[in-house]
Formats: sequence, structure tokens, C-alpha cells
Amino acid sequence: MALLSSQQLKVFVPARDYALSQRFYRALGFVQEDEVGNVTCFRHGAHCAFLLQDFYLRELAENLMLHLWVDDADGWWQHVHDTGLGAQFGVSCSAPEDRPWGARDFTLHDPSGVLWRIGHPL
Repeated sequence: MALLSSQQLKVFVPARDYALSQRFYRALGFVQEDEVGNVTCFRHGAHCAFLLQDFYLRELAENLMLHLWVDDADGWWQHVHDTGLGAQFGVSCSAPEDRPWGARDFTLHDPSGVLWRIGHPL
């Protein structure tokens, strides 16, 4: 078998309200890149990107979880609170905790119900 390489994996994230979700992800700190039709590419840094889709299925959105590994989970949590994302977008955010699996993280729901787990290694 030939050695196969890969370059990137991007998930399609559903949006109940496409424009609201675009604003949410920009406020969270993602850069909005290409928008083609009903799909927008969002990027953060060199290694993190996803595709926001103007498509919503509740069963998909509320069962989708994304894991964002960062250098400082507490710094990200502070950004979420300092920018008022919870009140502005009606989303929930947990406090950072040390987890038994060797991570410190918190959870954040986007406006469509997609769960993000944002953390760093202990």
C-alpha cells in the first residue's frame, strides 16, 4: 500500500441562523475567509479551520461536538466573558475545570447548539 498523506480535515458546522452564527464566530476570534454560496470558511491560526454551513438539522447540531486545543484555555474563557458572548448571542459557557483525562477545558455552545470543548493539556 502506498503511503498516503493528508493536509487538512474540516468539519461542516450547521447554522440555524447563518448571519448570527457568522457574527458569533467572528466575535469568538475566528477569521472569516471565503464564502461560497451557503458555506463560509472560518480559520483561527495556521491549523484550525471549519466550514460554517447555511443548513440546520436540530438532531445534527445538538449532537455535534468540536474539540479546540489551545495554549491557554483560561485566556479563551476570559475572552468569552469579556466580550459578553453569552448575553450577546444567548449561548451557555461553563467555567474551566481540570479534567481527569489530563486537560483543563470549558464548554461553549454556539447559537445553533453545537458544543465546543476548548482546552489545553495539564
